[in-house]
Amino acid sequence: MHRYFTDQRHEALRHRVRDFAESEVRPRIAEMEANRSVCHDLSRLIARQGWIGATVHRAYGGMGAGHVAKTLIIEELSRVSAAMGAMVQASQLGVAKIVHFGSEEQKKTWLPAIASGDCLPTIAVTEPESGGHVLGMSSTAVRDGDDYVLNGRKIYVGNSHVGDLHGVVVRTGEGSKGLSAFLVESDTPGFRVGEQQPAMGLHGFSFGELFFDNCRVPAANLLGREGDGLTVAYSSSVLYGRPNLTAVSLGIHQAVLDETTRFCTERQRYGKPLADLGNIKLKLGRIQSRLLLARLSAYHAVHLLDQGLPCDAELMNAKLVNVESALESARDAMDIHAACGLFTDRPVERFLRDAHHIFAPAGTSDIQLLRLGELALGRAQGDWSSRLADLLRLEPSEWPEEDEVPDEVPDMAPADPPVTVRTDGTTPTVPGQRTGPAHRHSWFARPR
Repeated sequence: MHRYFTDQRHEALRHRVRDFAESEVRPRIAEMEANRSVCHDLSRLIARQGWIGATVHRAYGGMGAGHVAKTLIIEELSRVSAAMGAMVQASQLGVAKIVHFGSEEQKKTWLPAIASGDCLPTIAVTEPESGGHVLGMSSTAVRDGDDYVLNGRKIYVGNSHVGDLHGVVVRTGEGSKGLSAFLVESDTPGFRVGEQQPAMGLHGFSFGELFFDNCRVPAANLLGREGDGLTVAYSSSVLYGRPNLTAVSLGIHQAVLDETTRFCTERQRYGKPLADLGNIKLKLGRIQSRLLLARLSAYHAVHLLDQGLPCDAELMNAKLVNVESALESARDAMDIHAACGLFTDRPVERFLRDAHHIFAPAGTSDIQLLRLGELALGRAQGDWSSRLADLLRLEPSEWPEEDEVPDEVPDMAPADPPVTVRTDGTTPTVPGQRTGPAHRHSWFARPR
């Protein structure tokens, strides 16, 4: 399957992420499961690999590697730890709002810090009383001179407890044009993070509450214009949220197959491996079939994103297929493990718990089906992949050359970013005030 949507550069990156996940993440899983607390140091270590900047242009110090590369990074981390895959996807989701709607100054200020791992961004939209009904939110921002004063509360914010820069959508007026988005730094007076609540799965990942109590934010931190908040929220959810969560589900699904086939090979029944029984082969066959279909839908959708082609429907369908199939396969795996799967010395019960966490964010399966039904009736709305195609398309100039791919990847010193000339003849600059000089991250550099 990889040959359809990935090349040698992607697969070199995949192996680099996989090696990191096995050596740095897997040894920490038992601790994360036992403590059920946010794993700050591991989150920072992962961020310093540069992978949060997968879709950040190289002129701002990012990888410039696109959405297929982003997907395989999340998948490989999630195959080992869905919690850490979720951490990466949540911050990559937080990148979208700046890439798509940030001013040049906002991009120069924040994208290098994100790409280097010094800043973990989030996006905060959902509220306790309105849930997924974005227009029902009640948190507000009121203009006061050169600032806006924010009041309200957000819930289910991915990376709430490790985030440095929160993209917050609040009310500045009435109706659908009355939502606006702001960048709020975590040390801003009037901002605080709620107590972490114990959850069923994704132990080590935080998705909690943010509180704003007369939180004063500079007007320069407004993303886009007043009234763009709904566009920021919806486009980020469709173009980043859905494919990112799809990748987490895909990684869990692969782990389910790997662990279950291992169990069936090692476990003996009637004097031979469990895998030799016909009914077990049928269940394994169903898991394998679902995984093949899920992987195809996931990579096809993000391949279209990289091409700048319309793909809202494919992104919705990929999330639907991957979430539902991962859950079904995890249940089949639990059936095969029987009583053995009920104990925490085997990871299969963790896979099922983690898979449930991917169901609701960026729309439940019913929401995806509802939108796909509207498409079938010719009533589809949004079309975000077309509207933002120029920002989504992977430019050939961003890709590393084929001859950058060595057989053995040496440690590579960061190079200066390429000069990008804008349509007005000027060149963007990347300031060093926050993170030092912006470096171009090779796809193939060894983890630091």
